[in-house]
Amino acid sequence: MYLTEFLTVALIHLLAVASPGPDFAVVVRESVTHGRRAGTWTALGVGSAIFLHVGYSLLGIGLIVSQSIVLFNVLKWLAAAYLLYIGFKAIRARPAAPASEQLAKQAGERTARGAYTAGFVTNGLNPKATLFFLSLFTVVINPHTPLAIQAGYGIYLAAATALWFCLVARLFSQPRVRAGFARMGHWFDRTMGAVLIAIGVKLAFSEMH
Repeated sequence: MYLTEFLTVALIHLLAVASPGPDFAVVVRESVTHGRRAGTWTALGVGSAIFLHVGYSLLGIGLIVSQSIVLFNVLKWLAAAYLLYIGFKAIRARPAAPASEQLAKQAGERTARGAYTAGFVTNGLNPKATLFFLSLFTVVINPHTPLAIQAGYGIYLAAATALWFCLVARLFSQPRVRAGFARMGHWFDRTMGAVLIAIGVKLAFSEMH
């Protein structure tokens, strides 16, 4: 019984996490700009934020948020503001030094704490994630499923998310990939900034369904 439920949860999560969104954009940007270490810490931040969503879903707080337009909008605007902030910060990037020098310089600029925080805040403030986990723990997962097993699902979701984005970070932090992006210099930062701004604007004007 629980195996079927778990496989359903795993499949839905796989489809959700593979869809490009703010988490993906932030991990890619950190990986390309600052290297594998920063990208990995960002991925771990995204993954650990899952515990936040799972926690309030199990406590029923997510239901309150989903039913309150005010609380939903507060969360939505906080997330949009954060994405717009890092998006505008990136879009203002200026032409830099040659690729090899720039990569070496950027690799030492980002602290593990800063990268982790970027990932955690991006995922933690995402209202779409709130609604996703709320629907997961109220519709897909049987309310009668023991709390310990539901918590086990949560641990899996956090670990699977972190692993997925660690793989994304590993891919986009490959020397050849980074060098390719670095040749485009500040245009890569500006492009990623535009993507983050677009996601932030879309999020800001989204409605609760």
